[in-house]
Amino acid sequence: MTQHRLNVFIQPEHSKRLDELAAKKGVSKSSIVAAALASWLSPDAADQREAAIAKRLDRLSRHAERLERDQNIQIETLALFIRYFLTVSTLVPEAHQDAARAQGKVRFKQFVEQLGRHLLRGRSLVRDVVEELHPQGHEFGMRMDEAATLAEAQERA
Repeated sequence: MTQHRLNVFIQPEHSKRLDELAAKKGVSKSSIVAAALASWLSPDAADQREAAIAKRLDRLSRHAERLERDQNIQIETLALFIRYFLTVSTLVPEAHQDAARAQGKVRFKQFVEQLGRHLLRGRSLVRDVVEELHPQGHEFGMRMDEAATLAEAQERA
């Protein structure tokens, strides 16, 4: 088999990576470039690239759906808490406001400490709630609207 000489120009970082790979694998840089070129020019290379891209896009789509679900849960949780707080809390008389502020500071400090412990565990409260409500649905990446439909069906039953 005859070989043809080809002079190419590549970026310095690619040259460095090529040198490192050749040294690591114990092969020539020419053989690595030839294999890469053969792979690129093969008839199924486009199909392989398309399949890899589709797989990545699917993974990104699932991730975006989980983020959307988690965000919706967080928004609903905050809205529910605000409504509860505004309808349940009473005005504090002027004479008791200093005591109420002091108690608020203590409660906030406790909240921050509890939040810190929760974050150190590496778990998500949203994920915990979803798993608690729908353990079978979370395993399959259930979307928020699917979880709501399932919850409504369970409430009717």
